[in-house]
Amino acid sequence: MAAVARLVGDLDLAEDAVQDACALAVERWPAAGVPASPRAWLVGVARHKALDRIRREARRPEKEAAAASLYPDGTASGPDPLAGDPDPVGDDELALIFTCCHPALDPSVRVPLTLRSVGGLTTAEVAAAFLVPEPTMAKRLVRAKHKIRQAAIPLRVPGPEARPGRLADVLRVIYLIFTEGHTATSGPDLVRPALCDTAVRLARRLAELLPGEPEVGGLLALLLLTDARRPARTTAAGELVLLENQDRGAWDRLMIDEGDGLLRAALAQGRPGPYQLWAAIAACHSTAARAQDTDWRQIAALYGELIRYEPTPVVEANRAIAVAMAEGPSAGLVILDTIVGHPQLRRWPQLYLARADLLRRLGRTGEALETYRTALELEPPAAERAFIRARLASLTPTPGRGDETGARSGRPGTG
Repeated sequence: MAAVARLVGDLDLAEDAVQDACALAVERWPAAGVPASPRAWLVGVARHKALDRIRREARRPEKEAAAASLYPDGTASGPDPLAGDPDPVGDDELALIFTCCHPALDPSVRVPLTLRSVGGLTTAEVAAAFLVPEPTMAKRLVRAKHKIRQAAIPLRVPGPEARPGRLADVLRVIYLIFTEGHTATSGPDLVRPALCDTAVRLARRLAELLPGEPEVGGLLALLLLTDARRPARTTAAGELVLLENQDRGAWDRLMIDEGDGLLRAALAQGRPGPYQLWAAIAACHSTAARAQDTDWRQIAALYGELIRYEPTPVVEANRAIAVAMAEGPSAGLVILDTIVGHPQLRRWPQLYLARADLLRRLGRTGEALETYRTALELEPPAAERAFIRARLASLTPTPGRGDETGARSGRPGTG
């Protein structure tokens, strides 16, 4: 979609054209076979579909003229789009990210629009990530697409002078694409590997575009240090494995070493930022030889520093867990109880899951059971639902009661 959007300058048109191309692929490929370069086939067909739509829309003469200049004889000029895989290094995707983060767009919609357009997340998944109702998010996305078209915002990577003003949003987008891949908010699997790989690839490309920018290095370090644990996060059956129980021998040591090196290089520049702090927290986990060697006091201190940059209840919830590990569950529960009523967290199942675990560790079984049930009702990812049901079964004195609680469901929360 990014490649087609660059050519036609319209996100809605590009999205429709790509959907048409995918529908045609579903129809033709089973009989004709998959092309040597499926992505190039889709891009080529989609942009021809977009050209056809432009020509049919007499009310858009300016786009007709633009299309004619691109395709004077009705065919694509320049190299054959079907001859090879376009955009091998992600430039079109980066261009679309920077476009969606244009200062002319409302700040509240820049990141959601990019997640929808570049990350491929559904509107429901984007809404869940920002803890807002899906209809509200849908309206914001439609308005933002119209703004791009009406303001004729160019779909390209801006020059060096304009990049710093958009960098924070660009970094946030790549981080959230990875977050959705790391802990999926929908689907049967805990991890969506394609999204994790996309985020890492985009972070690498951004690091090439902006060498020496410490927050870019911090983001790439964070993704590598976190993704290195992917092989050990679930069992062969897809069940969740807690960090403390993971086989650290299965972690990707090359990714950890690379991420640790990137973090050290970023910190050495003396310009700290939130992604460097997130990466430092990830390094505390990934470089500990055993779970009991994790420096939880250092992690709690890093979260305390992170709140200066991101004063959100989510960061405070993470700090509470670190404090609980360093000073005991009672200390962490005190912090969680101060934010449990925050409107942004009411439909965040991980908050209730964390609180239930602290209550369990304190021996307050009845309260823990009720809080686990609340987390389950918010319908976290499937792997986490299975974990919660197992905890309910282990804590419920009456056989079968845990299965009954699993039958209740609520609207999807965020992961």
